[in-house]
Order: sequence, then C-alpha cells, then structure tokens
Amino acid sequence: MHSVGNPTGSPDPKRHLWILGLIAPSSALLPSQLVLHSGAVVFWWVGPIIVLIVIPVLDRVIGDDGNNPRDEDYELLSNDRYYRWCTYLFLPIQLIGLGIASYMWAGDELSFVDKLGLAATLGFVSGIGINAAHELGHRVEHLERWLAKIALAQSCYGHFFVEHNRGHHARVATPEDPASARMGESLWEFLPRTVSGGFRSAIALERERLTRKGHRWWSVHNHILQAWSMSLALFGLLLGLFGWRALPWLLLQAVIGIALLETVNYVEHYGLLRGRRPNGLYARCSPRDSWNSDRLVTNIFLFHLQRHSDHHANPGRRYQTLRSSMQAPQLPAGYATMIVFAAIPPLWRAVMDHRVLAHYDGDITLANIQPRKRRRILSSYGVTA
Repeated sequence: MHSVGNPTGSPDPKRHLWILGLIAPSSALLPSQLVLHSGAVVFWWVGPIIVLIVIPVLDRVIGDDGNNPRDEDYELLSNDRYYRWCTYLFLPIQLIGLGIASYMWAGDELSFVDKLGLAATLGFVSGIGINAAHELGHRVEHLERWLAKIALAQSCYGHFFVEHNRGHHARVATPEDPASARMGESLWEFLPRTVSGGFRSAIALERERLTRKGHRWWSVHNHILQAWSMSLALFGLLLGLFGWRALPWLLLQAVIGIALLETVNYVEHYGLLRGRRPNGLYARCSPRDSWNSDRLVTNIFLFHLQRHSDHHANPGRRYQTLRSSMQAPQLPAGYATMIVFAAIPPLWRAVMDHRVLAHYDGDITLANIQPRKRRRILSSYGVTA
C-alpha cells in the first residue's frame, strides 16, 4: 500500500470519482426512464442489478484501489467541503426517488412484479442511504447529525444513529455486540439476532443517556424519537399525497434496506474477536478486528466503507481520509460480491472460515464462535471444547 499526493493539484487522485457515489440514489430515478426507452421491464430491478451484478463485475475488472492519503494532507482533505457535498446530495436524490416510486406504487400502470422490482430498487437505495447516514452520523457538526437522521427516515431505522455510534463501536468484535457475526453463524441466523439486539441496545443506551442528563424518555432530546418522527412524517406525507396503496411497498423497501445494511455488518466482522487485556477487559479495537477490501469501485460506491478497520480505529475520520491497513484481514472480493456469498451459507463458509483460521495463525479458539456450535466447530479443527 502506498501513499499518494499531488503537490500541484488535489492530494486525492479519486477526488472527481466520489460524485459517482450518487449513482446509488440516482438508481431510484432511472427505472421508469429505462423501461420507457428500452421497453425492458427488467429495469424496474435496476438497483439489485447494479449492486449484485454490475459492481462485482467492475470490481473484478478494475481491481484494487491501492492508494492511501498522505499524513500531511489529512487536514486539507478533512476540511474540503466538496467531500461533504457528495454525501449531502445523496439525501435529496434519495427522497425524490422515493416520492416518484410512491406515485407509481399507488397507481395501476405497473404489474405486481414490476412494483416488486421497484421496491427492491428503492430498498437497495434505502440500505445504501443508511451508509450515507453512517458517514454523517459520526460527525460532530449538528447539521450533519440531523442529516444522518433524515437519511435514516426512508428505512425507519433511526435507532441505528444511537446503536452504531455508542453500541457497535464500543463492543465491536465481541460476543456482546449484536452487529458482529460469529463464526458458524449463517446470515439468516444473524439477521434476526442483530435487528432485535440492536433495537434493544439502542433503547437501553438512549434511556441511560437521557437519565444521566435529567431528561425523560418522552423528550425532544431523545435521538431515537427524533429519528422515528422523521420516518413518521415522511411516510405520512407520502401516504397523504398518494394514498394507502403505497404503504405495503414503502414497508417492503424499508425491510430490504435494513436487510442490506445488516448483511454488510455480517461481512464486516465475521468470526473476529478482540483480545483481552490482563485485567480481563477487551483490548482497544485494532485494524485486525474488521474485514477489509480495497476494491476501487465499491470504495467509491460506499464512500470507503470497505476501509472499515481504519474507521473503527479512528471513527472521527471522514471517509476521504480513511486508509487501508495491511494489518487488517482482507476479503477475497469487494463488499458487493461478499453480500452475494453471504446469502448462500455453504458458499460463505467455504470462502471465509479458512480465512478466519488463517487470521488467527491456526488457533481457532481465538475466533468469535457461535456459542451453540462451538463444540462442533472446535472438534472439526481437532480442538477439545
């Protein structure tokens, strides 16, 4: 991995590529026009097509990123507002696309299958929108934190604002973290555990914060209620404009968005476990506690989410300053490809379990293992439970 910089221009060779991250929300604007001009109804499914087919192929063809920002350029990059606008603009495009989709869901022009494809496309936009909210929610500026809650409105996943920042980052790569997948745990086992566990954790964390500050739960200071109110207002507006026929599709796209986000969570920390200090507490999160992939196309598409190790080690860093660490365990493909693998448990285990073992130099006891499968997994590697 090498650092790059250009003293006569931008220190970021990817600077003009970041605007391509807006292709994700724009995919919600494309289906009707693509179908209209091509006559191919498959384009109602353009969101899954882009994420599950086009990006993995481009990742394979274009390959790795390989560039890290220089230390001396950190402040310049952090303060460059161009990068902020690349995330700010995500929101209006996302919401306009949702409005157009709601209009079409409420009408009679589309078949059930076409509406299902449109819901899948909007769900993928919703899930990637949670990633935009993730970037904004880590910032200290009040505007960006409010924008994060707005970005979460489409998915009705506003408690993520609390759980991710104060729960996941504190407990990542431990058995106590509902968003860290365990070795031997399939995606389909992980999803109900992480959704329910994350919800309970967010409620407990926000209740504790409000109590500490002398506020009641039913307070304007409640971050979760603020975010949920935005979802209620957004859905209420859309139903008021287009009628109740849009409601099932609005709910479906939210479920798909949540599932996409949590599938990425599954990929990011599968089987990884932080070590213990002599006093029994977990060691500080290090680059070794997140799976990374430095594929260029997905890096751009997800605002460097794949440089996840640096994000956990330095959560205050903006996406354009994140670095790829050689200490981090590396995935064999980009996140877009890995979520396809994750959906097929035997394939996922064939691809990933031996990588978890290699990461711990053959000592499988150091991994974060699914408790009810621990004895069987250890036995399969010749270790007595």
